[in-house]
Amino acid sequence: METYLPYVKVMRDFLSQYDDEKQTDNMQFEDCGDQPEDYKNRGDLESDMGVRKACRFSKTLLGPCSGLEDPDYGFKQGKPCLIVKLNRIVNFRPKPPYSNDSIPEEAQHKVQAHVIPLYCTNKKEEDAGKIGEIKYYGIGEGFPLQYYPYYGKRLHPHYLQPLVALQFTNLTMNTELRIECKVFGENIYYNEKDRYQGRFDIKIQVNS
Repeated sequence: METYLPYVKVMRDFLSQYDDEKQTDNMQFEDCGDQPEDYKNRGDLESDMGVRKACRFSKTLLGPCSGLEDPDYGFKQGKPCLIVKLNRIVNFRPKPPYSNDSIPEEAQHKVQAHVIPLYCTNKKEEDAGKIGEIKYYGIGEGFPLQYYPYYGKRLHPHYLQPLVALQFTNLTMNTELRIECKVFGENIYYNEKDRYQGRFDIKIQVNS
């Protein structure tokens, strides 16, 4: 247990800002739906509209990775969850992929309207077939456009980023596995000098 408790604590602390009771004020928050939709028009960054409302994001959208029913986020069963978010960039409107040409064939089924898709797979060739099924939870299993753009701390003080939860349900035991996750978008780029631009990778080992 002591090997995974630090991760569980970090997950719990991070997700506490998404508690439903913290999103009840209708002057600060609004419902934006539980299906991917187009950008929500809250005016230009330079307009005089003042503080913008934030979209609510309920932890229930994260399914078994919400912490609501399983306080250990799958770690106790050797089926760990991860929470993924995009960094906040003021006034950035991520654009979904224009076509499938820029996306690996195995990830093309993730493409849909109004959502930035996320796809994870083995980083090393030798780990192919060892990762097992990865389940995705969230709105459209990606980052829905209605949460963008972000207007900055002053104009968007209650902003909550949309989240995607990953659950690794069948990892090969007693083996260090390296997994890479990428987001795909028309204006999301990768840089060989920056391994965390538009992607990240992790190492996981579950011992029996």
